[in-house]
Formats: sequence, C-alpha cells, structure tokens
Amino acid sequence: MAKMVRILVAKPGLDGHDRGAKYIARALKDAGYEVIYTGIRQTPESIVVTAIQEDVDFVGLSLLSGAHNELFPKVVELLREKDASDIIVFGGGVIPTEDIPFLKEKGIEAVFTQGTPIKKITDFIEKRLEK
Repeated sequence: MAKMVRILVAKPGLDGHDRGAKYIARALKDAGYEVIYTGIRQTPESIVVTAIQEDVDFVGLSLLSGAHNELFPKVVELLREKDASDIIVFGGGVIPTEDIPFLKEKGIEAVFTQGTPIKKITDFIEKRLEK
C-alpha cells in the first residue's frame, strides 16, 4: 500500500485571516491528499514541531500580513536545524511578485499568489513527488 501524501497547511504570525488557507486545505483534501490544518497564529517553531510529529511531506504556508519574508524562511531554517529538510515548503497568500525570488532563494519551493488555480498547486506537488 502506497503512503498517503501528507500536507500541513499553516498560518504563521499574527495573521488572523484564514479563508484562503481553509480553501486550499479543503481543495487539497478533495484532490486526495491527507491534510492537517493547524489554524491561525502559529509560530514557525510550532509549525516545524507539528510537521515533524505528523510526518508530513509538504508544508504549505499562508500569509496575508506582509511578514512572509521573515516567517516563511524561518520555517525552512528550523526544518533544516531539525534534520527535516526533506519536507518541502511552499507558500501562498498576498505575496508581492518582487518578493518571490527572495523567498525561493531562502528555500521556499514555490509561491502561489491570490487566484492561483488549485490545479497549479496539485501539479507542483505531483512534480515534486516525482523527484
């Protein structure tokens, strides 16, 4: 029996708006993935602990508050420190286009901005699984 792909969807920082994250979590679940949604106002440390405890393959971070350049890379850094750099991190939300190269440089594998079709996200996940 093949292992179910597990994805953690998390909202780091003080951002209290989770409509988009909940939509993505539901859409990924509907696409056949096992999804764990941690809710709002998570610290990078708590996200990493949960990701490791839940043995996830991916962490999807969602942010609207503008703190993505600090919080998204912190999650990647902490995963590396915990020898969990095999967990693939992607992000989304209100992310200015000019910030995307910085985030990718810091280890965020993909960034999906508002309005991204769910198919684009599932295609990314499937391609990463092939590697």
